[in-house]
Amino acid sequence: MTLTLRQFRADDHGPRLLVTGGVHGDEFEPILAIRRLIRLFTGDDPLVSGSVTFVPVVNENAFFRGHRCAEDGLDLARTCPGRKDGSITEKTAAALSELICASTHYIDLHTGGTELSVYPLSGYNLVSDPAVLETQRRMARDFNLPVIWGTAANLEGRSLSVARDAGVPAIYCEYLGSATRSLEGVESYFEGVLNVMSGLGMIHRTLPPSRIEDLFEDPRPGSGHMQVCHPSPIDGCFEPTVAIGDRVEKGQPLGHVLDFTGEVSLPIPADESGRIIVLRTFPRIRKGDSAGVVMPIPCPE
Repeated sequence: MTLTLRQFRADDHGPRLLVTGGVHGDEFEPILAIRRLIRLFTGDDPLVSGSVTFVPVVNENAFFRGHRCAEDGLDLARTCPGRKDGSITEKTAAALSELICASTHYIDLHTGGTELSVYPLSGYNLVSDPAVLETQRRMARDFNLPVIWGTAANLEGRSLSVARDAGVPAIYCEYLGSATRSLEGVESYFEGVLNVMSGLGMIHRTLPPSRIEDLFEDPRPGSGHMQVCHPSPIDGCFEPTVAIGDRVEKGQPLGHVLDFTGEVSLPIPADESGRIIVLRTFPRIRKGDSAGVVMPIPCPE
C-alpha cells in the first residue's frame, strides 16, 4: 500500500521530519493544517536543511467512511506496526510504520474525533533513551500548545510505539474535536509544525512567546490511554457538569449518565485532582466508554 504524501527536500544531511494527519478518519484539523503546509512549501519553499514528508490523511478508508476506523473495524492507532498482507487497516499501519522508521523526527496530529474534545496539548512517551526523550521534550515545547503531557512508553500498537522502537523522537498533538472544524486548531497546528521545524534548524523562523500553561510527566503504566479513563457504569446519555480545561478535585463529578427514562442518574467522579484534558461531547455513551480524562495536576488552593 502507498500513502498519499508530499515530500520536500533541501539536502540529505539534515533532519528527516514526518508529519501525519488523519490516522483516524473523523479528525479534521490535522488534515486542513497539513494541506496548508503543503501549499506553503509548494509555493515558496522555506526549507534550508533536511527534508519534510507530509501525509494529510493516513487512513483514507476511514476518512471516506466518516468514521474513526476503516471498514475492518480496527483502530489504526492500535494496529501498528501492521502487516503488508493483512486487512486494510493492517496494510495502512505497515505503510505508516515504514515512513516512521525512515524518519529522524515525527509529529502525529490528532483531535478527539466525533465523540470527544481534547484540550490543546502536545504529548510524548517517556522513553528510556535520554537523548530521544530530551529531543521529544524540546519538540513539544516548540510546538507551543497550552499543555504538555509525557506518559508511559509501554502502550503498544501506536504510531509512537513504532517510533519508540525505532529510536525516532516523536510527539503527538491533540486539539479539540467533536466532529467540528476549529479554525484556531488548524492555525495552531500550522504554526506548531513550523515552530518544530525551526527548532530542528530546518527553516529560519523566530519562535513565538510561550503559550504553555501546564507540563506534567506521568510514568505510571498505561498513562496516556485516554479511552479507558472514567468509564461509564451503564449505557445511556452522558451529561457533563464540567468543561474542557476545568480543574477538578478528586471525587468531583465529571457528569452523570442517565438511562433512557432519566430515572437512573449515575455520577462519574474524578479519580484524582487535576485538569480536564479530555471530555466526552457525544451524548450517547456505552458501558465502559470513557467520559473524560483528568491530567493529575494539583488544584490551586
